Amino acid sequence: MLMTVTARHCEIAEDLRLRATQVLDRLDHVASRAVDGTVVFDMVDHKDSSARHTAEIRLHLSSGEVLIGHGESDDHRTALDQAEARLRHQLGKNLPRSRDRRRDASELA
Repeated sequence: MLMTVTARHCEIAEDLRLRATQVLDRLDHVASRAVDGTVVFDMVDHKDSSARHTAEIRLHLSSGEVLIGHGESDDHRTALDQAEARLRHQLGKNLPRSRDRRRDASELA
């Protein structure tokens, strides 16, 4: 999977960049059909409060589907964790479910 980490309107530390690639690697193992993963960090200034840190994870699947998880917090690390949790929730909905293939007693006779 191709991984990209980008920062807009802010600078991010190297350890946060490394954590973002680790998150993408974990999501790649869960999705198994991921082609491309992107993490975008941003900082948005609100006039009535302090700046909010955001993180967005985009995961492109081989089916052409794009899943997006977004997080917003007082720091980028927490925002990244929120985005990962939201994306994992979406992946849980998209994973094929195993079905119980028990046979009826009538089929065994």
